[in-house]
Amino acid sequence: MLIKNDKLLGSPVISIQASAPVATLSEPIIDPDSLKIVAFRISGPAASPSASLLAVSSIREYSSYGAIIDTEDEFVADDDIVKIKNILELNFHLINLRVETKKGTNLGKISGFTVTPEDFILQQLIVKRPLVKSFVDPELTIPRQEIVEVTDTKIIVRDEEKVIRERATKEDFIPNFVNPFREPGFAPIQTKTPDDKDN
Repeated sequence: MLIKNDKLLGSPVISIQASAPVATLSEPIIDPDSLKIVAFRISGPAASPSASLLAVSSIREYSSYGAIIDTEDEFVADDDIVKIKNILELNFHLINLRVETKKGTNLGKISGFTVTPEDFILQQLIVKRPLVKSFVDPELTIPRQEIVEVTDTKIIVRDEEKVIRERATKEDFIPNFVNPFREPGFAPIQTKTPDDKDN
């Protein structure tokens, strides 16, 4: 199962000890080398300067209820875990990062992503297309396998044609549009043929 970032963020953090939500996931901390979420910035009554982050290693399970942890003691400060501290110092932000092909073609900017909740590894990039190309294809869904390089200013992927083919055939592809013929309550217009007779 894949989860989009806009569904993930804002999820409650539920403490088993308290048997209740104690915080909310508010911002992912992403390792640019592995494109994996290593921690979340949290908000809510349990958040404080000394308890502002939740490492994903402390999440027992992520479900439709939210992120389940043992206790609020899992919350840490920015410099409590060396690996997370080092990633924070990189100041890497995925959203709005430019995406280009190896040939230098601008594909657009990242507007979202999907992750697998079991390991919080990014699986797809959702790319908002440049204005000229958006009339034909407003978004691209780029699978992780297409990414060849991540820098501070952009993400480089393989040629655009291959990305589109992969997107169209991938089983867990997130469609860019809604098919009106599959909308609930849709009924096609009934027409008569020349052979039909009025009742």
